[in-house]
Amino acid sequence: MSQFVQSLHEVFERMGRIEARRMFGGHGVYHDGRMFGLVANDTLYLKADDQTLAAFERRGLPAFGYEREGRRTEMSYRQAPEEIFEDREAALRWGRMAWEAALRSGAPPKRARPAAKRPAARKDGKRR
Repeated sequence: MSQFVQSLHEVFERMGRIEARRMFGGHGVYHDGRMFGLVANDTLYLKADDQTLAAFERRGLPAFGYEREGRRTEMSYRQAPEEIFEDREAALRWGRMAWEAALRSGAPPKRARPAAKRPAARKDGKRR
């Protein structure tokens, strides 16, 4: 996990516990089981929806997107404003806004999956 991803625990400390999980070459950022942010190439993007999109657009914050089969797809995540990395009140305000957008999305909370159980070894050392 990059130092940037690790630093997000401090950035969002006023929100309470957050968790970063690896996904597709980046990380998802979760609070109470809901993904409210994502990190790609050490850039933080926050969840946006119809109620919050204007706040991101007023600041000219671009959407997270990717290329697939020659087409660009944009997701409902927008680049986080720079001030959240220095101002904990701003981080709380933007983090809550993103988390509330995640709640409104209706997607069920994601819980960490337990590690797969490995079959016990037999006396001869082979797996069952």
